[in-house]
Amino acid sequence: MNQTEPRHDSKTKLLDAALYVIRAKGYTATRVEDICEAAGLTKGSFFHHFKTKEELAIEAAAYFSSMADSLFASAPYRKLSDPLDRVLGYVDFRKAILMGELPQFTCLLGTMVQEVYETHPLIREACDRYIRAHAATIEADIAEAMAIYGPHAEWTASSLALYTQAVIQGAFILAKAHHSSAVAAANLDHLRRYLQMLFTQPQPEPELELQPA
Repeated sequence: MNQTEPRHDSKTKLLDAALYVIRAKGYTATRVEDICEAAGLTKGSFFHHFKTKEELAIEAAAYFSSMADSLFASAPYRKLSDPLDRVLGYVDFRKAILMGELPQFTCLLGTMVQEVYETHPLIREACDRYIRAHAATIEADIAEAMAIYGPHAEWTASSLALYTQAVIQGAFILAKAHHSSAVAAANLDHLRRYLQMLFTQPQPEPELELQPA
């Protein structure tokens, strides 16, 4: 047997455990012991792979982002030809995956960065990097939709992509406050309606500059 296989498997178990426990308890309240218990592993195994809890959190952010990339890349809306349909389909997909308990569908990145943005800059930077990277995948579809439906828009594809993430992260906060996914689903419905109106309302023609006689 390859000696690296058990180590790789144990590291994955620790990362999977971190994704659930940190989303359930928060970064500060989560202990190394909690991660190990959830993974079914010893502290010795933990410290074989990670020097500190912060190092685990940074790797967990990358792991979470990679899993999200794979999930969204294979989502049904990616096959739609119209870019606006893809933008709206993205919101529909976000709503469809609001399943299970709160720690199963809320965002690890948003959970951590709200708590540690001042105290753990390396975690904050990792969360910011991966949230922006995810927004960039939507930005590409928004830019295409703007070229078709909103050529005279005063906003940018980048700003709207980040706005979608602000709404989604806010929806997760409300879901935690209400302890229910229903309020998050309702917010995603509003986001979808807003995006649809933004692209389908009549676009003003650009004002022509008068040339001196």
